[in-house]
Amino acid sequence: MHTTRTSLLGGGLLALCVATPAVAAWVHAPVPSAYRKDAKTARDASWSPELAALGRQLFHEKRLSRTGEVSCASCHRPELAFTDGKPVAEGVEGRRGMRNTPSIVNRSLGTTQFWDGRAKTLEEQALGPIQNPLEMDMPVDRAVALLNDDDDYRAQFQALTGAPPTAQSLAAALAAYERSVWSVESAYDRYVAGDRSAMSASARRGMKLFNGRARCSECHSGSNFTDEKFHVLGVGTDPGRGGVTGKATDQGAFKTPSLRDLSRTAPYMHDGSMATLDEVVEYYDRGGNPRPNLDHRMTPLRLSEQDEEDLLAFLRALDGNVVELDLPSRVN
Repeated sequence: MHTTRTSLLGGGLLALCVATPAVAAWVHAPVPSAYRKDAKTARDASWSPELAALGRQLFHEKRLSRTGEVSCASCHRPELAFTDGKPVAEGVEGRRGMRNTPSIVNRSLGTTQFWDGRAKTLEEQALGPIQNPLEMDMPVDRAVALLNDDDDYRAQFQALTGAPPTAQSLAAALAAYERSVWSVESAYDRYVAGDRSAMSASARRGMKLFNGRARCSECHSGSNFTDEKFHVLGVGTDPGRGGVTGKATDQGAFKTPSLRDLSRTAPYMHDGSMATLDEVVEYYDRGGNPRPNLDHRMTPLRLSEQDEEDLLAFLRALDGNVVELDLPSRVN
């Protein structure tokens, strides 16, 4: 389910201040209460509803691609928890990338961006797909020129930043919108908030496995179920983090993804090579594929059939309502 109603956040938002049309007056991004304890990055980020509203327009703007046929939203669909349902991302002229499209849900909590962590912030990440030749294939200077040639966009940027569009303000607007997308009110969230009927007996057993014998929580930790670190799981031949750092120990390492809304984000793994959650659980159960630098935690789990069913039940209990914060329809 996708909705834009903030009532689903159940009063868990930080108070929104009235923003004025100046960069210095940006206010902190609201953070649902379920994530407060892990929300340092989000609290420190500059954000305003007006900037996020502009970012939402840009997120759906196909003219930011070379062919005028692809936007950020082409690969980040709300009904699929802002993924695309494909093994790897597809851009202009059907060009295929190397990696599965990551969700933007809860990315305000991220400490690095992309599967390999090559971007430190959402602002740095935001311009990557625009200029990537396998995605939107638009040089950033051309994208900025297009926005400056559009009277409406130029007026909105001027109202918010006191200046015409720039690469920096384009990135800031897109990042502000990405910070407005959250997953809330999952069965798990209701359970930990005190509703003991929110999760089935099978899901409760699965949660015990997740935090115990199955060892999932060693990497999928915190309220967003990710340690934001990089691990070698033995999937594929992509160098991953190693391509960024050049370290032999990082070859084949990828960032731990969030498990929120997992049933909506198939296929799985960085290369989309696993079609179902059952395949993922079975892969971990057998300890992955051999690699010289395989993470030391990748050892056989020896789960029973009932264990696997319970673990899957818990993972599905992490599905919530994917919401965008209520934003103004436009800046001016």
